[in-house]
Amino acid sequence: MAALARTEFSSALNAIVQESGLGASLILDTIKQAIIAAYRRDARERGEDVEEKEFDATLDPETGEARVFLIEDGKKEDITPPGFGRIAVQTAKQVILQKIREAEKDAILAQYEKRIGTLVSGTVLRFDGPNVRIDIGRTEAILPPQERIPNEKFNLNQRLTFLLKEIRETERGRELILSRSDPEIVVKLFAREVPEIGSGSVEIRAIAREAGNRTKVAVHSTQSGVDPVGSCVGQKGVRVQAVIGELNEEKIDVIPFSEDQEQFIAASLSPAEGISVKLDEKNKEARVKVPEDQLSLAIGKEGQNVRLASRLTNWRINIEGTSVERAAQVEETVHPIEQAEKIEEAESAEINSESVESENNEKQ
Repeated sequence: MAALARTEFSSALNAIVQESGLGASLILDTIKQAIIAAYRRDARERGEDVEEKEFDATLDPETGEARVFLIEDGKKEDITPPGFGRIAVQTAKQVILQKIREAEKDAILAQYEKRIGTLVSGTVLRFDGPNVRIDIGRTEAILPPQERIPNEKFNLNQRLTFLLKEIRETERGRELILSRSDPEIVVKLFAREVPEIGSGSVEIRAIAREAGNRTKVAVHSTQSGVDPVGSCVGQKGVRVQAVIGELNEEKIDVIPFSEDQEQFIAASLSPAEGISVKLDEKNKEARVKVPEDQLSLAIGKEGQNVRLASRLTNWRINIEGTSVERAAQVEETVHPIEQAEKIEEAESAEINSESVESENNEKQ
């Protein structure tokens, strides 16, 4: 009966054992099951009814020679058909090659698993349904739609920076998942561009992001004489611009972190100035007053500025104009069109106060 050459089969088997860490017996059992499946398929093609029958197979670990047995009434009968050796050989080869590929993939994934949470560079390979396939060097990774920056367009062979987010089980097996929308990519980009963050003299204490639009980053110095905001912005803005450039020109506000919550909240509403803050500790709510000419800056387009400030500080923020006869209430859960309608209605009603509320989301 035909068989794989001894050196070919045993060498391939040993290679799988070494690369995958699986036992030889487990691999041989996998090949046996594949041979039985191949026999069933071959028998059906010959018109035999094998659905209710039980089979076993043997496989010589040195030569790869296979035989098939019918198990009936506790007895085993050798039913290996003439010429089946060729099918068995091809089946064994296919299983071995598949196991080698799986072992190689697992080894590569194990290397990348150590890099979860770090930055990787990759090239756009192709569009795979809703996903974008990215070449990151030794393997491919997936950029799912929920991990993309909204409205960002991609071109084939375009090179970008990604956050290596996780390894996820998919229909195609374990896959590396990338992200460009996760706030952590902003943290890692600043760590790459700002030596003071790498040395620990500057820390990012909080971050709030609406990917594709705006991010607020609160920074703190652990070393006397080090300006945390200046360190992150860089001379003539070169450092923060490098981060912005990596994120499709997303706006980034770098603000000083403070343990004084009133100061922190006031700073978080940048670029608005002249802000006064009164805290309601019991309800975790901040009442903020701003000059009339700073009101639109404090609120931001569609309430974005105050919404991000609320997330950044972990406080519910109410903004009141100091001398303005209009009111607008902007909730984080309100649709942007509804927000605009509320503001227009408030302006026409000429109410003598202005209130902007932003739901307090989790601190990022």
